[in-house]
Amino acid sequence: MRIAIFGAGAWGTALASAFGRIHPVVLWARDHRLAEALSASHQNERYLAGVSLPESLEVTSDFAAAAARAELHLVATPLTGLRETVRALHRLRPGIPLIWACKGLEAGTGRLPHEIVAEELGEGAACGVLTGPSFAAEVGAGLPTAITLASADRHFAREFGEALHQPRLRIYANTDVIGAEIGGGLKNVIAIASGVSDGMGYGMNARAALITRGLAEIVRLGRVLGARSETMMGLAGMGDLILTCTGDLSRNRRVGLALARGLKLPQILQELGHVAEGVPTAGEAVRLAAKHHVEMPISEAVHALLHEPSMPTGQIVERLLARDPKHE
Repeated sequence: MRIAIFGAGAWGTALASAFGRIHPVVLWARDHRLAEALSASHQNERYLAGVSLPESLEVTSDFAAAAARAELHLVATPLTGLRETVRALHRLRPGIPLIWACKGLEAGTGRLPHEIVAEELGEGAACGVLTGPSFAAEVGAGLPTAITLASADRHFAREFGEALHQPRLRIYANTDVIGAEIGGGLKNVIAIASGVSDGMGYGMNARAALITRGLAEIVRLGRVLGARSETMMGLAGMGDLILTCTGDLSRNRRVGLALARGLKLPQILQELGHVAEGVPTAGEAVRLAAKHHVEMPISEAVHALLHEPSMPTGQIVERLLARDPKHE
């Protein structure tokens, strides 16, 4: 199966490395200089240093050439690029099966990724989301990983899950797209809170409490939107949440650590050099929760930390930790 992967950041490069071991893969990079460097060295020093790419991997900055002849389109851009990329692919080659691997809520609309895809392709398109606990560096290095491929079409999820599955990249089929996307998107918000807590020295007990209560927030909102609780307790929910809240490779946790040091958001993002999806997702999550009358105090605190710089970080965190306990 010939796969075209769109987006040569860390995650797109990691997936190209993984799937390139068993399928012909072409990787599209928006920056022609990056594409040329990848073709020459089979290394992505900018976004995924230390990972060697398969010699068979094709890399191009020609969007149409990447899409041509592919039997599967896989979008691995940040969420901000999903709509534009899907629209362009539909214009070039309508009807080709599509998988996206981005997480979060669209800034300004609060749309989940599958809602963006449905608006661009129409209902009933052959498509699904690839998500779950997976650091790009480890996937690119071939370390054992288990993730989820969710699609409303169970046959799509099973067929492409089996085609992409390999011994060190296990892919589990699921039909709960909402649950998979809510889990994958909101865990980034909770990871920022976890980073703040760790950065302020509150200890592992506080981190465990944030993860557990953060999962409760994710489940509350997910169920209102139609997700299944068991999905959010699985790889795409709890698994991804634990990894992102505890792993040193987590960009969103690093945002929280930097906030705890007193750095301002523009400086944090500049130094990070990568997209941290929890930053735009926090505000959209708070608005979506308010719309559906769902209580999400951790997400609200993260939104305040990111966008209310006049309020001291310690004051916001103390206010969160001082909330009266309720029945669990």
